[in-house]
Amino acid sequence: MGKRVTMQQIADAAGVSKFAVSRALTGKSGVSEHTREMIVRTAGQLGYFKMEPKRYSAEPPHTKLDTKAAGDKREGTILVLFPNIRSQNQSSLYWGPVFEGISERLNEIGMDIMTLTEPSSDHMFSVLNPEAIRGVITVGTISTSVLLEIYRLRIPLVMVDHEDTAIHADAVFTDNVKCMKELVLMLGARGYRKLQFVGQLPDAVSFRERWLGYRMGLEELGLQEHQHPGLLVQEYAKMQQVVRDMQLEDIPEVFVCANDHTASIIIEALQGRALQLPERCTVTGFDNTRTEDPILATAHIYKEHLGARAVDQLLWRIEHPQAPFERKLIHAELIMREEYHSLRE
Repeated sequence: MGKRVTMQQIADAAGVSKFAVSRALTGKSGVSEHTREMIVRTAGQLGYFKMEPKRYSAEPPHTKLDTKAAGDKREGTILVLFPNIRSQNQSSLYWGPVFEGISERLNEIGMDIMTLTEPSSDHMFSVLNPEAIRGVITVGTISTSVLLEIYRLRIPLVMVDHEDTAIHADAVFTDNVKCMKELVLMLGARGYRKLQFVGQLPDAVSFRERWLGYRMGLEELGLQEHQHPGLLVQEYAKMQQVVRDMQLEDIPEVFVCANDHTASIIIEALQGRALQLPERCTVTGFDNTRTEDPILATAHIYKEHLGARAVDQLLWRIEHPQAPFERKLIHAELIMREEYHSLRE
């Protein structure tokens, strides 16, 4: 095993003082939340948190599953963490079904579920007893500091639709790269050649993977990438303004969007210019949550299955704490709405 990463090395890499690193890694005050998150992430990337020989203790009390006499029922509580983001809560069109899949599978096996939104590592486990939690499932983007708190407590962890360079843990994803690549190839097979990707980069891991799949599809089709950077920003309003300001000759045949919500935002901007959709320009999405919008193609994500498989993976991890970490990919089904394509012919 190599030498342990020092605080000075972390300070040098992060461009801060050793004092700031010490305060951040010990959870003390004196550094801003932004700086703390940056230091923690840098420390994780350098391997500061990965030097310990075991991920979980040999037989921790909170990871031993009890089997009931009847059937394959199990006891205990699973904590489900949601980020403090409106679009990633239980009521969203995407994350709601994922949570339903988690909840239904836990009910099937007789385990309790506890949900927590807006988790903060500063106090999360001061109000929760970590010994009573058998495992944690995170849904969407969770901060590095919270993930490290779970890691330090040796609680089995599975992340849904997220990964973090500071943490090695099991994760369950939609097969974003493969599906987006197939979507682009499908567009190419129907004669579309002038494309633009639209998505918040950098944002969710899934969005970055869909961006990668998009570029792979262009490469396989032999198409040059002439990406407008204004379509990769965080703010939807800025994306819409880019679309409104585009010269007519610069408007692509297809706006390939990172998800259906983004597609609806772009459709709104295009309709504001009185452009005919899909005759003049068309839009694709990803996740099949906006069936009422004129979206040419999308990918149906099996959201409930994504949640159920996260539970299955967590139960397996609890029983196999020393096994290598796994990254599971769930197939998504492409949907081509031929009625919109036929209007262009």
